[in-house]
Amino acid sequence: MIDYIKGNIVELNPAYVVIDNHGIGYMLNISLLTYDSLSPIGQGNEAKLFVHEAIREDAHLLYGFSTKKEREAFLQLISVSGVGPNIARMIMSSMSVEDFSRAIAGNNVALFKSVKGVGAKTAQRIIVDLKDKIKLADDTLLEKTDLAAGETFDEALAALVMLGFTQQASQKALKSLFSSNPALTVEQAIKQALKLM
Repeated sequence: MIDYIKGNIVELNPAYVVIDNHGIGYMLNISLLTYDSLSPIGQGNEAKLFVHEAIREDAHLLYGFSTKKEREAFLQLISVSGVGPNIARMIMSSMSVEDFSRAIAGNNVALFKSVKGVGAKTAQRIIVDLKDKIKLADDTLLEKTDLAAGETFDEALAALVMLGFTQQASQKALKSLFSSNPALTVEQAIKQALKLM
C-alpha cells in the first residue's frame, strides 16, 4: 500500500501528473482541486501527493491528492454503490472538500446532480450513505473543514484534551469560538475555551 509519493513533477495537466521518484515515473490521476494546488509548484519542482491505489484485473491505477482530506473524501465517495473512481474524481474536481461536506450535511442533492455523470438517484445515495460517516470520522471533515483555522483549532483541541477536558466538550467550545472569530491564536482559543467550560 502506497501512502504518498514525493518527487519532482515531470508532467502536469488537469487529468494527471507524472512524478519522478528516484528514476521511476509515477503517473497519478488527479482532480482539478489537486491540479490547482500543483500548478503554482510547476514542472521540475518537488511535490508530495497522497495516494489511492486501484488494482483491477485490467489495470493498476494510482490516484493522487494534495491533501489527506481530499483523499478521505474520495475514499468515502467510492464506498458508495454506483460511484466509481472516475465519478468520484469528477465530484472532487467540481467542489472543494468543504463544499462536499456541507452538501452532504445540508442534503444538497442539486449540487451533486450538477456534476457530469451524477444522476438524481446517485446524488441521493451519496448523501444517505455518507451522512453518518461525515459526522462521525473524528467529528470530522464537517467540523474541521468548516473552520478556516484548522491547524489552530487542532492544536487548541489537543491542548484542552491534555488538560483533562473531554474531546467532545472541547470541540463544542472551540467550534463556538472559531465560528465567531476564525482568526484566534492557539493561546487565545485555549484561554477563551477555559472560560466556557
